[in-house]
Amino acid sequence: MSAPDAGGLRAIQSKDNPLYKRLLRLRQDMAFIARERRKGNAAVVLEGVHLAQMWLAHVGQPEAVLFNQAQLRQNHELQDLCATLPQEICIVLDTDLAEALSMVGHGPGVFCLVAPPAPELPERLAENALWLDRVQDPGNVGTLLRTAAAAGIRQAFLSRGCAFAWSPKALRAGQGAQFGMRIHEDCELSALRSRLDIPMVVTALEGAQSLYQAELPRACAWVFGNEGQGVSEQLLSQADLRLRIPQSDAVESLNVAASAAICLFEQRRRQLSA
Repeated sequence: MSAPDAGGLRAIQSKDNPLYKRLLRLRQDMAFIARERRKGNAAVVLEGVHLAQMWLAHVGQPEAVLFNQAQLRQNHELQDLCATLPQEICIVLDTDLAEALSMVGHGPGVFCLVAPPAPELPERLAENALWLDRVQDPGNVGTLLRTAAAAGIRQAFLSRGCAFAWSPKALRAGQGAQFGMRIHEDCELSALRSRLDIPMVVTALEGAQSLYQAELPRACAWVFGNEGQGVSEQLLSQADLRLRIPQSDAVESLNVAASAAICLFEQRRRQLSA
């Protein structure tokens, strides 16, 4: 049941509370998250003061903000955050329930329920961009977004079959990168090729130039592919430039996130030294 606490905020004290049950499923049940996305009800639980502040600064007001009851009483940072929010969206969460909801040990004590941004696809694509083709591991997706943001890239296009960019694991790996980027999900990348006003560059093991010898465009669509299969044949056939990273024969290939970091920062190095 929900009831006002001593501070005047609503409180959730039972695991049977409908909102709490929904939050728990959004944290633990990827099939539920996928069904909600298909129905147009995509929602995400952000954990921690940092992500809450990033959301408020870059996106707007959350649907609800839930505070660990014990931590709210003691933590001035949580108290300050609560004071900046409309009272009607703030909820006090029983400490045991908050700890069960947390995905980290000794969690930071605050959770935001939000609907992830869904920006419209631009008519023309002329900015440096990250294109992900069926990258399935959410940790890789989050790391790729974080790497792209660090390299100055502000937009990303994720194909169908990519992990959800706003899943808990992707958010942890992204460390806030999602908030500074325009992320387009469930894209048909091959269909977007006709909108490009810049080259499409893919990483490949065959028929590719060395990254360090090729002439890199100042802006391009960087395409990185599935962890096991790489970039699809269709996208490879549409590429303007294929690149490979020279490496020893000790391993067959690099992790997709490591490959992207090398490529994106080689481009940035050249831009900064020009």
